[in-house]
Amino acid sequence: MITTNPFDDDKLREECGIFGVSGAETASAMVALGLHALQHRGQEAAGITSWDGHDFHTHRAMGHVAGNFDRDEVIRALPGDTACGHVRYSTTGETSLRNVQPLYAELNSGGFAIAHNGNISNAMKVRRELIRRGSIFQSTSDTEVIIHLVATSNYRTLLDKFIDALKQIEGAYSLIVMTPEGMIACRDPLGIRPLVMGKLGDSIIFASETVALDVVGADYVRSIEPGELVIVTNDGELRSLRPFGEVHPRPCIFEHVYFSRPDSIIDNSSVYSVRKAIGAQLAIENPVDADYVIPVPDSGVPAAIGYAQQSGIPFELGIIRSHYIGRTFIQPGDKVRHLGVKLKHNANRALIQGKRIVLIDDSIVRGTTSLKIVQMMREAGAAEVHMRIASPPTKHSCFYGVDTPERTKLLAHKLDIGGMQDFIHADSLAFISIDGLYKALGEAKRADIRPQYCDACFTGDYPTKLTDQDEAVVENQFELLAERVS
Repeated sequence: MITTNPFDDDKLREECGIFGVSGAETASAMVALGLHALQHRGQEAAGITSWDGHDFHTHRAMGHVAGNFDRDEVIRALPGDTACGHVRYSTTGETSLRNVQPLYAELNSGGFAIAHNGNISNAMKVRRELIRRGSIFQSTSDTEVIIHLVATSNYRTLLDKFIDALKQIEGAYSLIVMTPEGMIACRDPLGIRPLVMGKLGDSIIFASETVALDVVGADYVRSIEPGELVIVTNDGELRSLRPFGEVHPRPCIFEHVYFSRPDSIIDNSSVYSVRKAIGAQLAIENPVDADYVIPVPDSGVPAAIGYAQQSGIPFELGIIRSHYIGRTFIQPGDKVRHLGVKLKHNANRALIQGKRIVLIDDSIVRGTTSLKIVQMMREAGAAEVHMRIASPPTKHSCFYGVDTPERTKLLAHKLDIGGMQDFIHADSLAFISIDGLYKALGEAKRADIRPQYCDACFTGDYPTKLTDQDEAVVENQFELLAERVS
């Protein structure tokens, strides 16, 4: 079984989307709608937990939101005016129902449900210590360490226990937590992963992206600030805490490049407008003589529009996408497998034949996707195929909740740009510079001492400790040494 989409095989994948609502008569139905809008952030599994004032109710399932949460009997089994939900693409823990969120546990203070977007970079170390102290884990998800840290904290109130737990973890997290006392939404001190707040009547809503607020008809209020906890009590009282002190924020720059939907607002910036600005800056830095600017659908479209407007080269749809093909299907042989690539995307041969084209894509990861695209354009008769990428070369792995290949499998780690151009068989290849990317985001350039974003996938400048990763490297070195000695 393979994917029918040749352009999805080689993309960085965001790990999760979260959505929560407090004080709505049909809370679980609203969460299901919100998760539909966040489906692009995680397509392996989905879950919803509700609170009816007495009991918590949870339904979790593998697969998409549609098919699992579009039945009346499922929503009726999730009563209450408070609910939160999660869509998942795993970056830690295996793909199984026990890792599907929200995770739920009965603590001394009552029920505790948590939905997490991000990745805890010291989760394995914390987990080992908790197990040594007697904790019994029910999943392999990094999120579960938060539950155990809350359960074993010596602080008195649940809120203080939760803050105590957060101060023991590293990495990236945006969280929605439900307790009998109310809902808590929070963002890690660097604000690596996004989280926004909205309002619909008297209901307070939290979501990974503003597009989820749009779907349910809620008004966007503001982003949750890095390091902020927003508490909504059951009677609707709203308050904000900042328990971590002053830290220079480093939100993920790739949210603007690829992860977020273009109709969202991330940290008060329109994703669509930023991507057009990236395309325009790409045209300034890397011009080329060509007949058409062609986006790689769908994520390359806004940047391609910006490139076309800046360069004066006409924008055209040279790759046509079918929206009626399922994600996977059985392939009986290599020949049919090769033909199946064209079921979802096909070259617009009549437009392309004999033309010099500029292909705009958001990134190159392993390079296999770009190779397929260039080959498709060649077979359609393109005279020249130039590729322009709306991000700098991806040379480093992400440890903050993005499913990135090992560094050795990243094409930009193995080859320089000339080597990458030869690998994908393009007539030319160019990337936006890191300073150009910052300029498109409204900054003069990347600050050397205090960068404004987390751009570690491009620069290797990780803004937090990577405890688990560092320990794994040391363990591998010891294993290699032991093998040599033996």
